[in-house]
Amino acid sequence: MPNPLFLPRRGANSPVIDGPDGAMTNFSSYNYLGLAHHPKVIRAAQDAVAQYGASASASRIISGEIDLYSVLENRLAQLYDVDAALITTSGYLTNAGLIGFLLGDRDAMVCDALIHASVISGVQWSGARRVTFRHNDPDSLRSVLRMSRARFDRALVVVEGHYSMDGDIGPLPEIAAVAREFDCAVMIDEAHSFGVLGAHGHGARDHFGLSGDAVDIWMGTLSKALGSCGGFIAGEGDLIEAIRSAAPGVAQLTGGPAPAAAAAALAALDVLETEPERLTRLWHNAQWFTSALRERNLDLGSSQNTPICPVLVPGELQVGYASSVLMQARIYVGPVAAPAVQPGQERLRFFLTSEHTKDQLNTTADLVAEVVELATQRGESLTMSDATTLINDLNTGSERRDT
Repeated sequence: MPNPLFLPRRGANSPVIDGPDGAMTNFSSYNYLGLAHHPKVIRAAQDAVAQYGASASASRIISGEIDLYSVLENRLAQLYDVDAALITTSGYLTNAGLIGFLLGDRDAMVCDALIHASVISGVQWSGARRVTFRHNDPDSLRSVLRMSRARFDRALVVVEGHYSMDGDIGPLPEIAAVAREFDCAVMIDEAHSFGVLGAHGHGARDHFGLSGDAVDIWMGTLSKALGSCGGFIAGEGDLIEAIRSAAPGVAQLTGGPAPAAAAAALAALDVLETEPERLTRLWHNAQWFTSALRERNLDLGSSQNTPICPVLVPGELQVGYASSVLMQARIYVGPVAAPAVQPGQERLRFFLTSEHTKDQLNTTADLVAEVVELATQRGESLTMSDATTLINDLNTGSERRDT
């Protein structure tokens, strides 16, 4: 059976990709708004390469600085209603390097139980203590802080805007209010929420109608909805300047972002503003697909009908089998197993985009229901003959549906 991991493809990471054996409907891309292959975004990246070269070729603190950086940073700061922003070469390293820079061994990082691994890496680098509270539970946060806050000099509460494994939205206003009660700073990871949440796609601040100072650090990525590569931080001016000048893992000792990446992100922000229908289509597709899966009695866990849609298939063998069979039926969706999720919480993780069609969504929902039923019923007794029979049945059914 084919391996669903490290799948080589040709062309853009769009709703239909050209894989090793031909075209496949793709649900494994963070390209939520189709901006990674938008003509304006591609042209902006090409023009930047022609003007600045393919690489910054130095850290920003010496000769790596170009004017595109400040233009993009000012734009992001305005969107978050804060003093300043800083773009970086990697979203993962932004989280890890930032926390490693801000916290020390007398401090605590207080995080949601399902926080991203990049945040955990950061607290390991810092030497601070990691304290967790129940997922999306402000009351649990209050209990944790009441018992532990006095033991630490400083505490940073970290949550996500749109959780990448479960497809639910963090209750940011309530979490931030509890954190302030106990003199904690607040950081939100908007990797999967910027470009997706809110009436204008401007993330959790837009979604909840918050002021820029509702949290201390707004972190996000350029590599998801904005169709580029890298990360960013937005917040109070002195804080951003300190990070820019002295945080080795974030900006000081790392090469500047590729000029093409900064230009692509700027162009993507323009498209987000001028083509709001992309955001409308994204959420229509998310609600349509999640409803279709629930109608077929599939378990979507705590998903809230967002563009991240998990389908729970408990068991490492079962979820891998389901993903592999779907690949042979020309549906590409990645399996997620431990340690990314707890044992028993294995899942197929679907990323919806504005560019998926209703036919693709309906056909996929039918196929997923059939595959998950087989994987669940047969469990560890699954065999290659089961796969062959099912694939033949699925292909026949797909031909009937197409007809």
